Amino acid sequence: MLDVCLLGTGGMMPLPKRWLTSLMTRYNGSSLLIDCGEGTQVAIKQRGWSFKPIDVICFTHYHGDHISGLPGLLLTMGNAERTEPLVLIGPKGLERVVSALRVIAPELPFSIEYWEITETVQDFKINGYEITAFRVNHNVLCYGYTLQIKRQGRFSVERAKEQQIPIQYWNRLQKGETIESAQGILRPEMVLGPERKGIKLTYTTDTRPTRSIEENAKEADLFICEGMYGEPEKEVKAREYKHMTFKEAASLAKKAQVREMWLTHYSPSLVRPEEYISTAQDIFPGACAGRDGKSTVLAFEDEED
Repeated sequence: MLDVCLLGTGGMMPLPKRWLTSLMTRYNGSSLLIDCGEGTQVAIKQRGWSFKPIDVICFTHYHGDHISGLPGLLLTMGNAERTEPLVLIGPKGLERVVSALRVIAPELPFSIEYWEITETVQDFKINGYEITAFRVNHNVLCYGYTLQIKRQGRFSVERAKEQQIPIQYWNRLQKGETIESAQGILRPEMVLGPERKGIKLTYTTDTRPTRSIEENAKEADLFICEGMYGEPEKEVKAREYKHMTFKEAASLAKKAQVREMWLTHYSPSLVRPEEYISTAQDIFPGACAGRDGKSTVLAFEDEED
């Protein structure tokens, strides 16, 4: 299962009940953030989650409303006696930008690893997450992210017995390990069925609609997408500043055939996004107006209620 919480849904500046952009997920004891805007720490506390298990922070780009909360978060993680390395993923310039922010957080009890995105589409694997970063279309270099939890096929006791594979190797093969044994090389595919449907989440902000978003969000269980403007009169402004409207986000969700879409990254002028959500639902009925603290659990198909 993948726990998902939309920590902050604001763009440009925070509002009294809306922090700046951030998403947090939890899987198998490891927590991941996408973006870390102002208010991220408060939002994590409000949700009742912990800072210490955060192992990965992905950045879409380096505008202040997406990264301004990082120095304080690093200090808090350090004060929580964290010693494990922290992985940061982001566009070119990642280490330079973070080093500048760390002027006010220079001493940390843990190391930081910088995984810079150098390609138009780039894959990363860490702690059970399979992360795909894909370039989108903003006025600075910007990426969206797809998180996948892959799921291998079922273990077949019958096939293991037929091939006379000793029982002491079953658990290791079930975990995907290749084993050298007295019987030769034992591979997981000898005892595992076809790969089962996993979990897929796609997150993108600060962009015009692009083919890359549609392709990477294809059949996602949850698509979290920028909806900077809901008002019809803001369509020209969205194009000018390379953001998206509710209608454009809904069209992407429909094309990508996602299961559900949450809108996020609202303009400060859009105080009540729910008033315009019908414009998105007319195109894609699974559209929801995201809000700070909105949470869900994405489960594997045979674990769903």
